[in-house]
Amino acid sequence: MSSILTAERVSRDASDNFVFRRSVLAYREAARMVRGDVLEIGTGTGYGAEIIAPCARSFITVDKTVPEGWMPQQANVEFRRAAVPPLPFSSGMFDCVVSFQVIEHIKRDTEFVSEVWRVLRPGGLFIVTTPNAPMSLTRNPWHVREYEAPQLEALLRCRFDEVQMLGIEGNDKVAQYYENNRRSVEKIARWDILDLQHRLPAPLLRLPYDILNRINRRRLRKADTELTDSITEDDYRLVPVSQRCYDLFFTARKGAE
Repeated sequence: MSSILTAERVSRDASDNFVFRRSVLAYREAARMVRGDVLEIGTGTGYGAEIIAPCARSFITVDKTVPEGWMPQQANVEFRRAAVPPLPFSSGMFDCVVSFQVIEHIKRDTEFVSEVWRVLRPGGLFIVTTPNAPMSLTRNPWHVREYEAPQLEALLRCRFDEVQMLGIEGNDKVAQYYENNRRSVEKIARWDILDLQHRLPAPLLRLPYDILNRINRRRLRKADTELTDSITEDDYRLVPVSQRCYDLFFTARKGAE
């Protein structure tokens, strides 16, 4: 088996296709909304820049680690290494801020949202995605917390007056993969008779979680390669938020001053 890739860095690995295509859909929807100077918080493996940067005047992408093997191809793209919050930018620098699958990792999430508000220009747009807690199958030790829609709305409204709540759903093909995954995770969890996933400190669980997650995804692909590989971003859609959504997709607009 090839090296273990952390599940928190969504990649183009074939076994990641279920989550990768969902992420691509989010970036494509965001690309329709952005304008001007754009900040991305959470570069990941860098594919988001490829989708959004062509729609921006300038695109700065920030991450605490350098994306392995990725270099920006567009002249308007800049990568900066930084851990957040705070954000290493002056107030009012950006027209849009995009942050996908990051906020669940942030301990000081209220400060994080305040910093996003600060670096936005008046009328600026914040686009954020995060896993929808009711659809999680097990504890993720990389996440500080997971949000339900009312919790994320309340957090954003601490700074933003205008919040739109959407979610990402999938079609029957996506639902079948999710069900296969749910059953597989349930089988693995039966071995945790002491409920260690909820008893042990998160740092002790991260490596086992990554290994088991990667093994599970590769087994799912081997069991039904056609299903796994056939999922595309067109199998996902933005809808009014509900508990059935895989991800929350919220937008928040800063008021005009």
